[in-house]
Amino acid sequence: MKFAMKSKISRHALLALVLISVALPVRAERLIPEITTAGESRSPVAVVPFAWADPASKPPEDIAQIIQANLERSGRFSALPREAMFSRPSSSVEVNFKDWRLLKSDHLVVGKIQQTSRDQYLVHMQLLDVLAEKQLLGYSYPVHKTGLRRLAHQISDVIYEKLTGEAGAFNTRVAYVTATAGKNPQYRLFVADADGYNAQSILSSKEPVMSPAWSADGRYLAYVSFEKRQSQIFVQEILTGKRRLISKFKGINGAPAWSPDGRQLALTLSHEGNPDIFLFDMDSRKFTRLTHNVAIDTEPAWSPDGSKILFTSDRGGKPQLYTIPALGGQAKRITFEGEYNTRGSYSPDGRHIAMVHGGKGRYRIALLNLKSGRLKILTNGWLDESPSFAPNGRILLYATAQGNSGVLSAVSVDGRSQHRLVSKEGDVREPAWSPYNK
Repeated sequence: MKFAMKSKISRHALLALVLISVALPVRAERLIPEITTAGESRSPVAVVPFAWADPASKPPEDIAQIIQANLERSGRFSALPREAMFSRPSSSVEVNFKDWRLLKSDHLVVGKIQQTSRDQYLVHMQLLDVLAEKQLLGYSYPVHKTGLRRLAHQISDVIYEKLTGEAGAFNTRVAYVTATAGKNPQYRLFVADADGYNAQSILSSKEPVMSPAWSADGRYLAYVSFEKRQSQIFVQEILTGKRRLISKFKGINGAPAWSPDGRQLALTLSHEGNPDIFLFDMDSRKFTRLTHNVAIDTEPAWSPDGSKILFTSDRGGKPQLYTIPALGGQAKRITFEGEYNTRGSYSPDGRHIAMVHGGKGRYRIALLNLKSGRLKILTNGWLDESPSFAPNGRILLYATAQGNSGVLSAVSVDGRSQHRLVSKEGDVREPAWSPYNK
């Protein structure tokens, strides 16, 4: 539920159900990443194209290009253009470190791809410290042809963690909803790699679909679908397409959020009067009412330790963020700056809360430091919504407007770097970043 905020995808049932289909994942056109703001104080790195034995052909995947794009999108690194490289070594013994120091690269990634059978490959990579002239990492990976792109993300994560001391989040996924208008509107729920590739449609409907939420193990998505003339909450297994109906009460069934242990869903229901936060136990299938207020309580989000639930309420006259113990108790207001703060979510370490911060007709993504109470606005759009943390807490994915279309954007938590994920299939909304793949 939204408070006085317009969206390309309506939050209320609009038309009767015409068609809804659930199927195994189907490939679709990918999202296209575009770096918009690179950020400052980035560490210089060079990723040399990986050697390939056959000069008359190209390797199945340009692993070096995928690694380079990942590192650049993180906002932590600036990559040397390929055309500026003096040479293209494939191992440390071929490296002239003086050349790379002249090119002002602090670190160097080299490697090669070998085909060992029809669809099997062996990928070698090394991460080198140019200034110290030594190897930091060196691995060889056997991989099937279909796993080359995922391997590139895994290598990116290994490099990122070695150079920053933080876990990477390149080998993860994002869920999002696309909407096409016209006489035959179509809503699709997609799952894609974190860089927008390998997009797969797992749900297609002529009625609105919204609020996808990942389970902690990354196997399931909970979401809202307006089937049979009303909102309903489903849980769907991504791999098989099998789904389970959670709630279809009269009125609002919305905003599902998984508990960290995967045993419960927090959600918004209005069948007992006004919208309140309820908990649903996945095993017993019992609902427990958590909030009891005449105001609108919605958009629940769990704290990382599962002890508290963050939610949006207008019980103070304007929509603001509150927390309540997951076992029940007194709600506590936590946002006071500005007249509109909604769609809150905890950072993975529990130290920050991302939200939509609005006023005077403009809605932007902001970050609240829970220890200091400082609120920092990260984006400059006019209709930014649905912030979702990367599992390492370094980047926020959100929906925004670009002209007359909706796109996904990402911003680093320091606000210094941004990039967009653009689709040619229609408006893109409701992003949700997955946990780490397990």
